[in-house]
Amino acid sequence: MSAFLSPATRDAVERLLADDDASPAPLTRVGDIRTLLALLETEPAVLQGVREALSAGATWDEVAAVARLKPAAAKWRWQGTDDEIAARQEAGRKRSARPSSVPTDLPGYSVADAARRLGVTAQAVYLQISRGKLEAQTITLPDGRSYRRVMLP
Repeated sequence: MSAFLSPATRDAVERLLADDDASPAPLTRVGDIRTLLALLETEPAVLQGVREALSAGATWDEVAAVARLKPAAAKWRWQGTDDEIAARQEAGRKRSARPSSVPTDLPGYSVADAARRLGVTAQAVYLQISRGKLEAQTITLPDGRSYRRVMLP
């Protein structure tokens, strides 16, 4: 087992390899795989490798290409001090935990909901609206936000 992985990640890899031998329940296997993926996303060895590569002269474009990310995403994950990275990640978690600010009491359906109900793409819904086959309204709230709503028959 690789010495550069954290103990938690090594344990998850070993558990997954043991799953392979023991043929566990499918949901146990899925859970173990997802646990390993989550641990690998936050693996300290990755951050250390990025920092070493940058110190050796690698560019953010090269780091991003190896990580299969866009340069901005690579920088968001790994640029700065440990405290700066932790603060960005915490802010991202807070944003994703907030409830949607889209009102739920608007008339009709959103374009995405209408597309799902009709079994077509959102682009097809817009096309049907422009051709007059579907009725739609733009609802503007007092705070200035606007929402396109589709009135399905």
